[in-house]
Amino acid sequence: MAKDLYLAGEWRQGRGPVAQSIFPADGTVNAEFSTASVDDVNEAIEQADLAWRSSAWCESLPHQRAQVLYKVADIITERAEALSQLQTRDNGKPHAETMALVMSAAATARYVAAACETMDGELTSQRAADFMTMSVYEPVGVVAAITPWNSPIASEVQKLAPALAGGNAVILKPAQETSLIALELARIFEEAGLPKGLLSVLPGSGSVVGDAIVNHPLVRKISFTGGTTTGRRLAHIAAERLITTSLELGGKSPTIVLADADLDLAVKGVVYGIFSSAGQACIAGSRLFVAEEIYQEFMDKLVAATKGLRIGHPEKPGMHLGSLINEKHLNSVDGYVQLAKSEGGTVVCGGERMVEGEHAQGCFYLPTIITGLNNTARVCQEEIFGPVLVVMPFADEAALLAEANDSIYGLAAGIWTENYRKAMQLARALEVGTVWINTYKKFSISTPFGGFKESGIGREKGRLGILSYMQQKSIYLGLNETPNTWCD
Repeated sequence: MAKDLYLAGEWRQGRGPVAQSIFPADGTVNAEFSTASVDDVNEAIEQADLAWRSSAWCESLPHQRAQVLYKVADIITERAEALSQLQTRDNGKPHAETMALVMSAAATARYVAAACETMDGELTSQRAADFMTMSVYEPVGVVAAITPWNSPIASEVQKLAPALAGGNAVILKPAQETSLIALELARIFEEAGLPKGLLSVLPGSGSVVGDAIVNHPLVRKISFTGGTTTGRRLAHIAAERLITTSLELGGKSPTIVLADADLDLAVKGVVYGIFSSAGQACIAGSRLFVAEEIYQEFMDKLVAATKGLRIGHPEKPGMHLGSLINEKHLNSVDGYVQLAKSEGGTVVCGGERMVEGEHAQGCFYLPTIITGLNNTARVCQEEIFGPVLVVMPFADEAALLAEANDSIYGLAAGIWTENYRKAMQLARALEVGTVWINTYKKFSISTPFGGFKESGIGREKGRLGILSYMQQKSIYLGLNETPNTWCD
């Protein structure tokens, strides 16, 4: 029998079609699971609204909500190995990478719990003699959380923890490819003592389950991580319904290597920034600008390091890259490489599927470096979401900055230089939400994350991340005992 879904605190078969979790490294079936129908969605949201209003969760003291999140963090930590293995089976990432994501999820739950305990309102009046004002924060109600397949457990806890800490109920719609890890998270929150009805995990297609969730009149916030096309459509729905959104969307992140950079440090940082996760990351440093005077030396080191990467079965120790998520996505990545060739690009390494030996049954693609193009090429403007790097030399730093910012996206950027004054000038001038200087893809749950331009709206993480799932209310306290003279 297919695995049950989690609907308003109950495990049961969904009324949607049965789906499969496929291990992308060899095409085998991990498990079958049931998906939700529109009726399931409606029931889950109605129960969530009832639970939010009647369970006393939203009126519980912050430390009481924090206790549940601390327990979630402890359980994730205790079961880290099993959760890591499950996520590897779900999306084909190497074990070391999925373990890091699991531990990130535990750290997120723990941080949000601590932040929840210290949440305060504020007194806002300064000199008024006849009244006093305060500002308090209250839950928005039912939150729709929609998560991607590339880093599911980390993305899901990054939404669930602050939304629940804010006193809300959450309907989680995971990516269908990675539903197993989301269902396991539901078990963890249930075991940690989350009151019944406050969480539902509803696998299914975005066109059926996702649309039914975001269009439901009782849903008061949409939190989405995924592609810009879908994000734009969700923003339109939210605008029509006058509800709030947090959208963390696509990217085409530039990485800049200045002439004075430590080349060995920069090479390894660039390789990690684009090829870890097999390039399946919105923050992947997929456009590389290298100072002309060091271009050839840097390229020699870059190609050598890339050719030395180990690509293989993600459950085998020591792999740098596992498989891509599925055949359709692999064909999309390869299509962009062929497009780059047609645009005049030169593939200096990689550029093809791996089809021999242990790679034959999986979705493995060689890490690829392309030269000979300029920033107007489609492969420099469109998100590939795979292990494909386009490298361009630059001679003029003013022109470089214009090119780096010449993108509809603005999620992240990297700078490699020994001159921190120059690095800070560039960091402030780049139109992106996150800049890494002499490092890449490092994260802190205490540091807000989000994008500029078409890379998103709003910020996640940080102490204010909880407040993004709440609404602010002002309260005036009258202190004057003399009646108002207006109607005398």
